[in-house]
Amino acid sequence: MSVVEQYARAHIVSDVDISEDEAVPVVLRYDPDIDPRSVRVGLPGTHDEWIFSRSLLEQGLRAPVGSGEVRVWPCGRVQAVVEFHTPQGVSVVQFETKALLRFLRRTYMATATPVTR
Repeated sequence: MSVVEQYARAHIVSDVDISEDEAVPVVLRYDPDIDPRSVRVGLPGTHDEWIFSRSLLEQGLRAPVGSGEVRVWPCGRVQAVVEFHTPQGVSVVQFETKALLRFLRRTYMATATPVTR
């Protein structure tokens, strides 16, 4: 199975000194060989990678959901928010929904079983 990696432009609201008006590249990653049920999100300027359920991301595009340190919810008609909680603070990342949908679609294509004839 193949790894899916996609950069998505996002706005980050955080304790870190990043301008809220500035869109930054966030890395979305899916590696079915490591864990076919999880996705990874890498925030710029850190070596941190958040790992959480792919279904949480998918469900959060339709209605607010949360699990542990990660919460996802739709924000208007074209955006979605992913919120990460740590003891040091909270990072709120706002994405265009279509970028997350494209990423999710690619993850399902990566795990689709080829049809043999």
